[in-house]
Amino acid sequence: MVGVCGASGTPYAASVIRALLAAGEAVDLVVSRAARLTILDETGISFRDAHWQADLAAWIGDDPDLAGVRYWAAGDFAAGPSSGSYPAKGMLVVPATTGAVAGIALGLSKDLVQRAAAVTLKERRPLVVCVRETPLDGVTLRHLVELDAAGAVVLPASPGFYAGGSTARELVDFVAGRVLDAVGVGHGLYRRWSGELGGARSASADAASTAKPTGTDGPRGA
Repeated sequence: MVGVCGASGTPYAASVIRALLAAGEAVDLVVSRAARLTILDETGISFRDAHWQADLAAWIGDDPDLAGVRYWAAGDFAAGPSSGSYPAKGMLVVPATTGAVAGIALGLSKDLVQRAAAVTLKERRPLVVCVRETPLDGVTLRHLVELDAAGAVVLPASPGFYAGGSTARELVDFVAGRVLDAVGVGHGLYRRWSGELGGARSASADAASTAKPTGTDGPRGA
């Protein structure tokens, strides 16, 4: 299950959803009301309950096959994920606001994202909280410690540069890949550390040396 909150960083969620679908995973999706405003602000795309399939396809791009996606409205407390008997492998909250962090840590269940996260914890299923905020104050840090103690994986949206990412998409994919690593979903979103210093630079040089020069792809016309 993927819960999207209203923090800046909706590209992280889009990358996670794309990779889950590419891996053949079924996705239960909840987009909070605040997240809809952030998606609109960051992408110009309106995310609407009545048109969620078209809006999701426009948001995540890459012509996705949405057959494996089941969407639940954030205010639907009768939704399947609100119950522990609903089958789920775990939950990814990406990006997570500090408000969502507090709500999950305190068990407030103010919307379906928080309720589903609380269910995930009580059922001892994997929960990954990808918090996107800086700087963090003491209150939020204490809530994150509480989530860690409850068994959640606290995964800040902090890209690693050793993978050689040089574009925004590559840095976003790095964080999304680490989120998926936390729940054991295979992907090819970033170059993994191999123990070789300068490996990212070497890989880039190798890729450049094997690229075909422009204009030599095939025979020239008469």
